Amino acid sequence: MSRTRFKLVPLLAALALAGSAQAAPTFADVAPILNARCVICHTGASAPSGLQLTSYDTVMAGGKGGPAVVAGAPAASELVKRIKGERQPRMPMTGPPWLTEAEVALIEGWIQDGAKPGAAVAAAAPARPAAPVTGPVTYAHIEPILLSRCVMCHVDSGGKMGPPPEGYVLRSYEQTIAATDRVRVIPGNPAASELLRKVNGLSRPRMPFGGPPWLADEEIQLLSRWIADGARNRDGQPAPMPVGARVRLRGTLTAPGELDGAAFSADGGRRDKSPQVGSAAELRGWVQPDGSIRVERLRSR
Repeated sequence: MSRTRFKLVPLLAALALAGSAQAAPTFADVAPILNARCVICHTGASAPSGLQLTSYDTVMAGGKGGPAVVAGAPAASELVKRIKGERQPRMPMTGPPWLTEAEVALIEGWIQDGAKPGAAVAAAAPARPAAPVTGPVTYAHIEPILLSRCVMCHVDSGGKMGPPPEGYVLRSYEQTIAATDRVRVIPGNPAASELLRKVNGLSRPRMPFGGPPWLADEEIQLLSRWIADGARNRDGQPAPMPVGARVRLRGTLTAPGELDGAAFSADGGRRDKSPQVGSAAELRGWVQPDGSIRVERLRSR
């Protein structure tokens, strides 16, 4: 055997090892990315557009809009278009940060090579706490509810309904408690917080807009506790009281000075046609330092 042939043997072995080290990715490689960044919304019966990303079978089944993955064609796959921002809204909804270039490349490589299943992958961990929340409720506890049921419409741009309804965006803590045109979350006062009133059906239209199914009772209770505990951020700090912020509530006048259980002060406020107890009414006013509502105008609806 020639000296040249002896040199080729280790070279070919090295190339074989390199080829095996760069084996084509399978769903087993992609699943951890989906579990960490996507499953918080895309799970269960309420998954946006019916697209569940919890297993190989659900990913390949696609959603109401058609397939999310076209094997062999990453450029034609809706999943890739969304994570690259070629289609809006860009995914994941929690971004930025978006997926890294390496994560995107891995998903593209998986699809390009035929979107193979690979080894079985355990189901993703539940996006929401399985046990009841003890102690003060923070934004970290209620964020999964907002992201999975509300953000598909209430997002800066590219939402299901186009611009966010009434300009209200729910993609971050700061946006959720914002008081731009009016405030929807009043720390310590769940009954007067429009966000809670919408999801429990006291204000119309009831949210989420695509319901039923509506939020589960335990989800509504968790939102109520979060507001009652001061609408705390992730670190447990209560939100500042939005003193002077505008409020607009619609519902039923359940007692003098009470709209569906939300107390208000009408001293000096304008009343149109003196709404009667039991009738539909609209309240406009502003937040007081103690979180109560002072009426500017109360009228029948």
